[in-house]
Amino acid sequence: MDQFTLNLLVIGATFALYIGIAIWARAASTSEFYAAGRGVHPVLNGMATGADWMSAASFISMAGIIAMAGAGGYEQSAYLMGWTGGYVLLALLLAPYLRKFGKFTVPEFIGDRFYSKSARMVAVACLIIASVTYVIGQMTGVGVAFARFLEVKSSTGLYIGATIVFAYAVLGGMKGITYTQVAQYCVLIVAYTIPAIFISLNLTGNFLPQAGLFGTHSASGVALLAKLDSLVTELGFTQYTGHTKNTLNMVLFTMSLMIGTAGLPHVIVRFFTVPKVADARASAGWALVFIALLYTVAPAVGAMARLNLTTTFWPNAITGNAFDGPAVSVADIASKPELNWINNWVKTGLLKFEDKNGDGQIQYYNDKNPTVKAAAEAKGWTGNELTTVNNDIIVLANPEIARLPGWVIALVAAGGLAAALSTAAGLLLAIASAISHDVIKGAINPSISEKGELLAARIAMGAAIIVATYLGLNPPGFAAQTVALAFGIAAASIFPALMMGIFSKRINNKGAVAGMLSGLIFTLVYIFIYKGWFFFPGTNQLPDNVDNWVFGISPLSIGTVGALVNFAAAYIVSLATEEPPQEVQELIESIRVPKGAGAATAH
Repeated sequence: MDQFTLNLLVIGATFALYIGIAIWARAASTSEFYAAGRGVHPVLNGMATGADWMSAASFISMAGIIAMAGAGGYEQSAYLMGWTGGYVLLALLLAPYLRKFGKFTVPEFIGDRFYSKSARMVAVACLIIASVTYVIGQMTGVGVAFARFLEVKSSTGLYIGATIVFAYAVLGGMKGITYTQVAQYCVLIVAYTIPAIFISLNLTGNFLPQAGLFGTHSASGVALLAKLDSLVTELGFTQYTGHTKNTLNMVLFTMSLMIGTAGLPHVIVRFFTVPKVADARASAGWALVFIALLYTVAPAVGAMARLNLTTTFWPNAITGNAFDGPAVSVADIASKPELNWINNWVKTGLLKFEDKNGDGQIQYYNDKNPTVKAAAEAKGWTGNELTTVNNDIIVLANPEIARLPGWVIALVAAGGLAAALSTAAGLLLAIASAISHDVIKGAINPSISEKGELLAARIAMGAAIIVATYLGLNPPGFAAQTVALAFGIAAASIFPALMMGIFSKRINNKGAVAGMLSGLIFTLVYIFIYKGWFFFPGTNQLPDNVDNWVFGISPLSIGTVGALVNFAAAYIVSLATEEPPQEVQELIESIRVPKGAGAATAH
């Protein structure tokens, strides 16, 4: 059976499973559409939360960043620490209290806590901006996976993915999405770990990829990371296990991802689906276990992918004579079966090479390194001829590079799509819930019937899918970068409001609104200065590099500063105005100091 047919069968089977689950778990009420009827078991909710949270950025893009940046790029450790640490923050400081409050959406909590429709509407705006930005990264991942494995254009892949999400998300709501995400977690974790085990065995003889990362490279007899360091430095690249020079930016970026994670509405609402507060705490613990199964493997996947990629494009690199050895020839790429993966990915536009000097070889080296560049020019080379390696292809291409069986390649394709679609569905539900429950029912038509609200939620979901697909056609960067912008927006706007709403009785409605608006506007303006085309293609902007950043702070890291602006504005305005009403202060006290882990407050 050829690879395309195998991919089609495996991916088609998983899609049929998702739609079948949605039909079985169809939402029949607003409670089921928004919160799965509050009847999800903590273990299943933990698994669904893992799938909801481990997006295309985690499955597809994160290991690619680790592969290409190594420890020398601050992003490697930042993504790992920020996303996992943020989930701990969410589980300890927010989830149990929000569940005890017993509402359906994050804006609803903010509106009630700050006794203000204006605060609720500002929260809706913050939620939609963050969630739409986030979902673009997921749709980008869907396009990447489809482009390669179903051999269609990435735009066509987006349309197919959007259709699948529409089929199960609009039909099932949170109830359907929850049980679909359980299945998607099983698919994505198996798809991620099986290739990693095969590749670890092949390169190091270790069954566990985590052990293989720090094991011995079988072909050379030296430590795997030491071998990788040797190869990349000989080619003129930064040492793989080096250290970042921009410590401030790394700290701010990690913190932005951390508090952004804790402020993401689509993750928070997962804790509204369990029967009681104790179950919210338990499901948070289970989710961390399920998340760790992927996150502890990701560094090994990235390092081994970089080693495989390097030795593919420089065959002699395996002997330690990289710069003096022969490169891969254009003829080999066209004729050798083990190099078919190169042409497969060239067709997608995500991998490109060019024989610049016409010698029939593809030279791979860092032509930005002056010493290496001078030596290369002496040989008659005119620049690095591996011109494009998109970070998002690393995980998906790794099984092909390592020549693993066809069923493993198909499984990885299904896993990447599961990761992207699961998070996309959660984000779209958060957007639809905010529009139908907070805007339509909360502000426009409070007397709307349950049937009417359910219809409005489904229409809002459909509209959100259309908008997300349109924006996903022109993403501002690879998946993890786009997602990082969303985390920064959530960090600067939603997280501070939730923290102050739970832990401070002094913050009033005026302070909350001032804080959210200040944090959001500050962060958006900073991002716009360097990434204006993210919002409006063709917009003039400053070059997005460290020389132009204020105090060396990247647009991906500015969410931390935005959060500080939010906290400061909220406290200053609140202290200058009246205290919240006594009944609101008593409400806060009842949420923050629960009398037990019994049944949560009913909606």
